[in-house]
Amino acid sequence: MASRLYAWAQLAVTRRGRVISVWLLLLAAIGGLGITIHGKVASDFTVPGIESQKAQDLLEKKFPDASGGVIRVVYAAPKGSTLTEAKTEAAIKTGLGKAARISGVIQVTNPFKTGTVSADKRIGYADVRFRQAAADVSPQAKDALSSAMARARNAGLEVEYGGTAMKPQTKVGGPAELVGVVIALVILALTLGSLVAAGLPLVTAVVGVAIGVLGVKFVSTWVEITGTSTVLALMIGLAVGIDYALFIISRHREQLADPDMDAEESIARAVATAGSAVVFAGATVIIALAALSATGIPFLAVMGLSAAATVLIAVLIAVSLVPAVLGLFGERLRPRAKRPRPGRRERVPGAWGLAWARMVTRRPLIVLLVGVVALLALALPARNLRLGLPSYASEPTAGTQHKSYDLLAKGFGPGFNATLVAVVKTKDIPAADVTATVTDLRSSLAKDSDVAAVSRPVPNADKSLVVMAVVPKTGPDAQPTTDMVHRLRDNAPAVAKAGGTLYIAGQTAAAIDVAHKLSGALPGFVAIIVILALILLTLAFRSLLVPLKAAVGFLLSVAAALGTTVWVFQYGHLNGPLAIPSAAPIASFLPVLLIGVLFGLAMDYEVFLVSRMREHHENTLDPQQAVVHGVARSGRVVSAAALIMAAVFAGFIFNEDPVIKSIGFALAVGVLIDAFVVRMTLVPAAMALLGRRAWSLPRRLDRALPDVDIEGANLPDRTAGKDAERSAAPVG
Repeated sequence: MASRLYAWAQLAVTRRGRVISVWLLLLAAIGGLGITIHGKVASDFTVPGIESQKAQDLLEKKFPDASGGVIRVVYAAPKGSTLTEAKTEAAIKTGLGKAARISGVIQVTNPFKTGTVSADKRIGYADVRFRQAAADVSPQAKDALSSAMARARNAGLEVEYGGTAMKPQTKVGGPAELVGVVIALVILALTLGSLVAAGLPLVTAVVGVAIGVLGVKFVSTWVEITGTSTVLALMIGLAVGIDYALFIISRHREQLADPDMDAEESIARAVATAGSAVVFAGATVIIALAALSATGIPFLAVMGLSAAATVLIAVLIAVSLVPAVLGLFGERLRPRAKRPRPGRRERVPGAWGLAWARMVTRRPLIVLLVGVVALLALALPARNLRLGLPSYASEPTAGTQHKSYDLLAKGFGPGFNATLVAVVKTKDIPAADVTATVTDLRSSLAKDSDVAAVSRPVPNADKSLVVMAVVPKTGPDAQPTTDMVHRLRDNAPAVAKAGGTLYIAGQTAAAIDVAHKLSGALPGFVAIIVILALILLTLAFRSLLVPLKAAVGFLLSVAAALGTTVWVFQYGHLNGPLAIPSAAPIASFLPVLLIGVLFGLAMDYEVFLVSRMREHHENTLDPQQAVVHGVARSGRVVSAAALIMAAVFAGFIFNEDPVIKSIGFALAVGVLIDAFVVRMTLVPAAMALLGRRAWSLPRRLDRALPDVDIEGANLPDRTAGKDAERSAAPVG
């Protein structure tokens, strides 16, 4: 691999003008298509085959009036007054009359006729139902509805909006995300010692992210893509794009410190060595993200493939555009020779990494035990992990969705926001038995200890379906609500015996079903990832113990990151500083996503760190010195890369979308734990304990495995000899 990348980099440098032009043309072409031709971004996380989705599909087909999007208009009277006062009631009715004339509206309920007014008459709501699905309700219709309620607001009422059609679109590009990029630039400048060199990874990463994200938008013309998919592609593409360019540019600058090294030769060697690690590490990220398709969940597969495509572009840019741009700058990136100052000790490159490596390897067993115990302590909260999808309680407190949620809970009880829909398919029930069957079912549902109320049955036009609303006593995120859903579904056999089919649906039921589906997919996905890690690292390092150690470290990182995320988001700690509106279950797909993404990123650091160890071991056959050398040479750039990636991810913690917020937090914490606790601490300690055994491989397996050569051992002799001599020299 190294030899081919060496030749490829030489070609990219000599034809740098063409390479840069091709990438700019690609950016213009895909960017133009993505901006002008794109589909609608979905906001729902649907999973075919789950019970709630089957019910929704049935409603859309047989009872369209009950399947359209709903905007729930919630009214609250000022303290000391009520909604039933003549002036107030008239203002509400006027607004609802205007709402009924909005294009697409097929039904508007009157709270004074339907009785949807609280016991104290201060809070009430009206449902505005649209013909189209919730995701298809236009912003213009929502604006028109807001304008229709002007008289109610002028009458002194608080008017807020909820319902299925009010899900906010995911937005990116706020100040927090930009702060993350600025922090990344500062870290790059400190690491590379040059503002010009620091700016290059950002520029090339932005090119890759723009192509990837706009390409995803273009594909959304044919494939349903959620807003989370686009943000994830942006988040990961930006982080790995910066890191991959950093690894190559850092190696290039390190080589240019030798005055005898030609600039173009250095670029080729940097791409051959650091670039080989980039290709290998990038491949692990791509495979891990693409493996999300193995869960059998479409929206998660699209999410993983979108991010994987962006990472692939980042890898291609790192081994083509980056060397071309480096060739453009030539000698300007060569570090300035530092003049020795009298009485001042000369700074040794990698001095802090050398000191850290010696400290860790001095008492490796103690370091391992302390590190593992600390990670297990962080992982403890994950034992109580609860999965779900965010309700409006997780939206920003200043948003209308959160306010409507609070008003409804205050006026009608916490379970009102978790209202379920019991859908009964009566087509095969004898006509004479339909009424008795539905009545018995309603009575059975109402008897459940956690059910507050069950509405009267409402049939569709041909009476093949009957719908009833079931209001729990507890909120959508409460465990008793989840338990109640399972108990309500226990009524299905009795309905089936009469010839019908019972479905328990609604947003709360859908969140429970998605969580259950993903929980079932998690063990298999973890197995795929661990096996993948063992195979890839065995190929890279021609060792069995190194992959085993890496896989165990990865599992510890995931467990600690997940435990910390549960402690913050589910337990409700740090809600104020992180602007988390309320404690809630973890987004159902976050663990799968965290495992897939963190696996790839963990393997990045494993490859860059251990490849330097192996490179030194191949030249000296000294396993202890190889560990120290690897950390000393790679510690600075791996630490910088981890800090950059964490800064980019952390910028998304303050995104208003609760899913993006939790993903950003989990990935930021996971990267920091994996890089600094596992890779920079536990890995060198474990390698020191293993000694020569770390690099052993059975002879038959050694002959069967292909020689990947990510360290550049097979590079042309005119440079290999000089580099081998320099690599073998003791550090410090």
